[in-house]
Amino acid sequence: MITGSQVGSDLRPSPTAPAPLALDDPALYINRETSWLEFNDRVLEEALDERNPLLERLKFIAIYGTNLDEFFMIRIAGLMQQMAAEVHKRSDDGRLPEEQLALVSERLRRSLARMTDCLQNQLFPALERHGIRILRYEQLDSETKRAMRRYYDERVFPVLTPLAIDKGHPFPYISNLSISLAVELSETTADGPVHYVARVKVPGSLPRFVPVDSAPPGQRWFVLLEDIIGHNLEALFPGLRVTASHAFRVTRDADLDLQEDEADDLLRAIESELRKRRFGEPVRLEVEPEMPESLRAKLLEALELDRNDCYEVDGMMGTADLWTLYAIDEPALKDPQFTPAIPKRLIGQTDIFAAIREGDLLLHHPYESFDPVVQFVQQAASDPSVLAIKQTLYRTSGNSPVVAALLDAAENGKQVAALIELKARFDEENNIHWARTLERVGVHVVYGLPGLKTHAKVTLVVRDEPDGIRRYMHFGTGNYNDKTARVYTDLSLFTCRADLGADATQLFNALTGFSKADSYEQLMVAPTGLRTGFEELIARETEHALAGRPSGIIAKLNAISDAGIVQALYRASRAGVPIDLVVRGMCVLRPGIPGVSETIRVRSIVGRFLEHSRVFVFSNGGQREIYVGSADWMGRNLDRRVETVVPVFDAMLGDMIVDDILDVYLADNVKARTLLPDGSYERRGVLPGEPRIDTQQIFLKRYQAV
Repeated sequence: MITGSQVGSDLRPSPTAPAPLALDDPALYINRETSWLEFNDRVLEEALDERNPLLERLKFIAIYGTNLDEFFMIRIAGLMQQMAAEVHKRSDDGRLPEEQLALVSERLRRSLARMTDCLQNQLFPALERHGIRILRYEQLDSETKRAMRRYYDERVFPVLTPLAIDKGHPFPYISNLSISLAVELSETTADGPVHYVARVKVPGSLPRFVPVDSAPPGQRWFVLLEDIIGHNLEALFPGLRVTASHAFRVTRDADLDLQEDEADDLLRAIESELRKRRFGEPVRLEVEPEMPESLRAKLLEALELDRNDCYEVDGMMGTADLWTLYAIDEPALKDPQFTPAIPKRLIGQTDIFAAIREGDLLLHHPYESFDPVVQFVQQAASDPSVLAIKQTLYRTSGNSPVVAALLDAAENGKQVAALIELKARFDEENNIHWARTLERVGVHVVYGLPGLKTHAKVTLVVRDEPDGIRRYMHFGTGNYNDKTARVYTDLSLFTCRADLGADATQLFNALTGFSKADSYEQLMVAPTGLRTGFEELIARETEHALAGRPSGIIAKLNAISDAGIVQALYRASRAGVPIDLVVRGMCVLRPGIPGVSETIRVRSIVGRFLEHSRVFVFSNGGQREIYVGSADWMGRNLDRRVETVVPVFDAMLGDMIVDDILDVYLADNVKARTLLPDGSYERRGVLPGEPRIDTQQIFLKRYQAV
C-alpha cells in the first residue's frame, strides 16, 4: 500500500513512455448505474453487520431505501426518458439505455431480496427482543383490535377516499412514493357475481406506525397504518364484499424540467415545477408477492410500465419511513453520543477573525465542531468593522443559524449577498423559503448562473481594518447546514490570504453580476477551469513519473464517473504513478488492469458518518500540492456546476491532511472495501496480528481526547 507519506517513493517506472492504447475502450469502464448499486449494497452491508448497534442497523435500511427511491426518481427516470426519446447514445461502458435498465433490474432484485430478509428475519425479530414490535393485525387480541377500530373510525376513515377502477372511471392518479391498497370487491346480482377493483390511498398525513396503547410497560408496539386500513375496508364499501386487498407503491420521475432561458422569474418557475413533481411519469411499481398476475398487469398497463419495472416486496414497503423507529429513545441500541471538539487554537478564543489572522485554520467535521463556521458568520453580522458578507447556500437546515446571522447582518446595515441554489435537488422548497425571507430584510439574493447549479461552498467577509481592507474566507467541502455537519465528514478551511481573497471576490462578482471571469490566480473554479486544472495536475504527475521523479496522487471524493478524468488517471498509471483513491460512492474506473491501471487502488468506506469531504493530493516531484473543495470527478461537477477547489498553502495543515487524515483512510481494515477489476468490492479485513483500524472510530477517539 502506498500511504500519503510514501507517495512517490515506490513504483518508479521506466522513463520509456507506454505504447498507445485506446483508453476509451468500453471494457475499461464499469457501468455507472451498477457501480451506484454496489455503493447502496455497501450501505446494506452495514445493516447486516451485527457489530453495529441494532437501531443503527435499522437506520442503514432506511438510508438504503431512501437512496433507492432517489435513484429511481432521477437516474432510472433519465434512462427511461432517453428510451422514450429514442436516444441511442451508449454509456462509457458501451450499453444502450434499454440495456442499462435491464442490467439494473436483474442486479437490483438480488439486492432487494437481501434487504427484505435482513429487515424481516433479522432486525424486526431482534427489535422484538428489546420490546419494539411491529405487529400484524392478526396478532392483536380482541381488545386491541377494538381500540384500533376506534382509531380507524375516528382518525383514518374520514381521510380515506376510495376510487373505483373500471371502464366508467379513469385510472386514479397515484402520487409519488405513496402506498396504496388495490382492493378486490364482489357482489351477487341477479345475473351472477360481479367483481370490481378499487384503489385506497394510505394517507401520508397520518403516522404510518400506529402505537399500541395496550403494550406492556416499557415496551413499544406498533401496527402499520396500511394494515389497519386493510382489515377495516368493509366500512368504505357498504353493500359489497371485500375479497382481498394488496399493497402497492409507485415511484415517479422527480427531476425538475426547467427551461431557464424562458423563465422570467426562476423562483416562481421552480415553485411551479415542484407542484408538478408529484405528477411525473411512473418509473417503478412495487407490489406484494401475493398480488394476482391479472391485477399486476392492470396496474402496469395503466401506469404504462413494463414487467421489468415491477418489483416484488416481500415485507414492508417504503423503508425510508423506518426513520420513525430509529427516533425511539433507546441509547443502548444506538451509537454512543459524542460532543464535537473545539480546535485547540479556538479554545477560549472569542474573536474568530483574530484567530484566522494568526494563520490558516482547518476543521475536520463532524469530529470538530461546526460552531466556528456559525460563529464566523455571526461575528461578521455584528462586527462594526465588517462592511460586506457574501455567501453561497446550497443546502441549509430548517432552522439555520447561518441564515439567521445573514438576516441579522442585513438588519445591522451590512451589505449582504446570498447566492441561494434553488435547484438543490429535494431541498428546493426549503431554499425558496429562505430566499423569500432574506429578500424581505434587504439581502441581495441571487439564484446563480443560467443552466448551472452553484454547488461551491464559500463565504467571503470584507472587513475594514487599521491597515486597510482585509478579506476573510471560509471554503468548505460540505454545506452550510448545522444538522448534517454532525453526521457528514467534511473539511472547513478559514483563511485571509490576499490572493485567495481576490479570487473569492472575482467569483462572487461572476455569480452576482455580469463578470466574465474565466481564470483565477489560485482557485480552480468550474465550469471555466476545473476540468483543465485537474487534467493538467494529473498530466504533471505523469510527466514526473516518466522522468523518474517522485510522483503520486491521492484523492478522496464521493464519486468518479467522468471518462476524461478516468483516461487521465489511466495514462498516469501506465506511466507508473501510484494512485490511491478513496471513493465513497460510484466509481466507473477499473483498477488493477495490467498495462492500464496496475498502480491504481480504489477503496470505499461506509460507516456511521457519511463520507463527504473532497481532498486531492499531488506529489509533484517532491513539492507536494494539496487541494480541498466541493467537486467530485463527475461530468456535472466539472462542466455543469459552479464549484470551487482551493489549494492548502499552510504546510502544517497539509501534513495534517495527509499524515493524520488520509493515511488513516488508506490503512482502514475494518470498514474499507476494495474495488476489484470486475466492479465488485471486497472487505479489506483485519489480518492476523494486525491492529483494528476503523477510520471513523479512530477520529472519534482522537478528537474526543483533545
